[in-house]
Amino acid sequence: MRAVIGKYLDSIDSLKLEERILCYNTLILGEQGSGKTNLACKIRNFVIDQGVPTLYLDFDDSHEDNIELRYKDEYFNYIQFEESEAFEQAFSDLVAQKKHIYMAVNPKYFSNKRDIKSKLTQTISGKELLDNYYYFFHDIQNLNGFYTKFEDFLLYMLSFTNVQKYGFTFLAQPHSTFENPHLKLLFTFLYLGRCSNANYFNTASLKNLKKNKFFYQYRTAYPTLLFNEIKNSVVEIDEYQPEE
Repeated sequence: MRAVIGKYLDSIDSLKLEERILCYNTLILGEQGSGKTNLACKIRNFVIDQGVPTLYLDFDDSHEDNIELRYKDEYFNYIQFEESEAFEQAFSDLVAQKKHIYMAVNPKYFSNKRDIKSKLTQTISGKELLDNYYYFFHDIQNLNGFYTKFEDFLLYMLSFTNVQKYGFTFLAQPHSTFENPHLKLLFTFLYLGRCSNANYFNTASLKNLKKNKFFYQYRTAYPTLLFNEIKNSVVEIDEYQPEE
C-alpha cells in the first residue's frame, strides 16, 4: 500500500494518506517545478491501491510520447479528447471496463457561455464516471485558453460535487480564481507550493519553499464542512521512484 507519501517538517510523523481522501477534494497549487505532478502521482497511486478507477484529465493536451514515464505504468490507458464518434466509442469502452484513463484535453472544447454545456463537460459528467471514478484535473501550463473558458468547467465542478461518489484532485499554477472563498470550500485538502505572484498566496514561507515541499492545510474529519477545524503543516513529498 503506497499510503505514506512524505513527512511533516514540524514533527517526526510520516505524511500518510487516509481512505477519507477518496471522498474529499484536494487542491494542489504551485509554480512550475514545485513538484505538483509528483504529488498528484502519489495520490493517484493511493487511489489505484484502493481499487478505485481514475480519470486523469491533462489540459495541456499532451501527446502520448510527451507524458512523463511515472504515469506509464500498467494502469496507463491514453486517449485524446475530440468531438467524434470514434472517440465516444473508445472512451465508452474504457469506462465500461473501469480502466484507468489518461485523457489529453484541449481547453478549447469547453463552452464559454453560461447557458451552453460543452460536449466535453457532458462527457466527463457521465453517470458511469460519477458513480465509479476518482478524477484528476491537471492544468499543466496554466494555458491562456483555460481560464477564458473556465466558467463552464467551474459550474460543472460546483454541481458535480453534489452527485459524484468520489472526490477529485485539481492541480494548477496560482491564479486569482482560487482566491475565491466559495471555491475554497470545495477543498478539504490544500497543498500550496512556491507562489511568487503578489496576488496569489504570496507569503514569505511559500516563496522560500523548495521543490516537493508544500504548505499543507486540511480539514479534520467532522460531519459539518463549514465548522471543521483546519490544521496547517509544512510537508515534504517523497520523490517518485519507479517500481522494479
